[in-house]
Amino acid sequence: MTSSPPVDRPLLQRRVLNNGLVVIVLENPVADIVSARLLVKAGTGHEARSQAGLFSLMSSLLTKGTRHLSSLEIAEQVESIGASLGSDASADYSLVSLKTVSADFAPMLALAAEIIRYPSFAEAELSLEQRLTLQSIRSMQEQPFTVAYNALRAAMYGEHPYGLPGIGTEKTVTQLTRDDLVEAHQAYFRPDHCVMVIAGRITTEAAIALADQNFGDWAGPAHPLPPLNYPAVPTAATHTAIAQETNQSVVIVGYQTPSVKDAAYAPLKLISTYLGSGLSSRLFVELREKRGLAYDVSAFYPTRLGLSQFVGHMGTAPDNQTIALEGLRTEIERLGNVGLTAAELQASKNKLLGQYALGKQTNAQLGQLLGWYEVLGLGVEFDAVFQDMIRAVTEDMVQTVAQQYLEDPFTVVLGPHS
Repeated sequence: MTSSPPVDRPLLQRRVLNNGLVVIVLENPVADIVSARLLVKAGTGHEARSQAGLFSLMSSLLTKGTRHLSSLEIAEQVESIGASLGSDASADYSLVSLKTVSADFAPMLALAAEIIRYPSFAEAELSLEQRLTLQSIRSMQEQPFTVAYNALRAAMYGEHPYGLPGIGTEKTVTQLTRDDLVEAHQAYFRPDHCVMVIAGRITTEAAIALADQNFGDWAGPAHPLPPLNYPAVPTAATHTAIAQETNQSVVIVGYQTPSVKDAAYAPLKLISTYLGSGLSSRLFVELREKRGLAYDVSAFYPTRLGLSQFVGHMGTAPDNQTIALEGLRTEIERLGNVGLTAAELQASKNKLLGQYALGKQTNAQLGQLLGWYEVLGLGVEFDAVFQDMIRAVTEDMVQTVAQQYLEDPFTVVLGPHS
């Protein structure tokens, strides 16, 4: 077992088990709670397009039976002690999480290990989850924003796996088999491809011992995974009009933007905060409060391992579709010409850093953040590095990044007049 010195954070340790499993422990004795998360470095972004929805389906089935336990037996073990146990999949990782009082952590971690290492993927459970997933996919077609955003994503990413919704499509989900799930699980759920974060009222040595007891004999495949190579994405921006009888129209613009590891990441996070975060944001004040164009309006820039996107969106009256699209683009793209004042930039920094601090108050929140940074290859020290990066952003940096990335967007308009 190798060990690395702790980063500049009290009671934080990172260890690597002999089989390659990274274990991060954060001792926090304030509350009698322990939270644990196992993050697998594979998610919906690792799927072939013909298997879209594979990791989402797999995550829903992890807690539905193992080699020794049925779905009901798993639920009874969790609920009998008032614990929580869940699984999820996102674009860049899959996750199994648990939370319980410290006295029950050992048996809950053992249960999580059983779920992670030995899922049964029973045919009956698979059939049920497929039916539920298909219902969700169909209900998405009744949600105007989701329809519009899925169209934007498809246009921006093309054949890239980010271009499809993580839940998959009716065609792909229907075609997924138990063999597909077993093959993907064997390929990606391997100790050298996982990060475990344990946070709460537990000592580092006790946490490491439990991790080693439950996962130390987990042997991974002999050969490393091949590097992940994403297909090229479209470079020419497009406009998509979707005719749908709705009470309001949805207007979305999307700009191709770089991953978390690019120097533009921090400025883009600040631009996203300035433009689209809260009732004091530029888009809300200008387009809703002053001009009355928007029922709702916002912007977001997701953290991605691969190519990301800067998205601005609003709901507007159908008669205002054209002017709303023009106004949305104007407010976003003006930053390349006008930039932010020193006061606007500082206010955005204060807001972003305040929201960031509020987002890591609990063991589960902090564990998720540290595990996510480890999955991204940034290390747990990125928690401090990110904040320093934000503080170091200048007005010139914001304007340069805006000029480079926030122009000529992909656009989607959905509404009765589209």
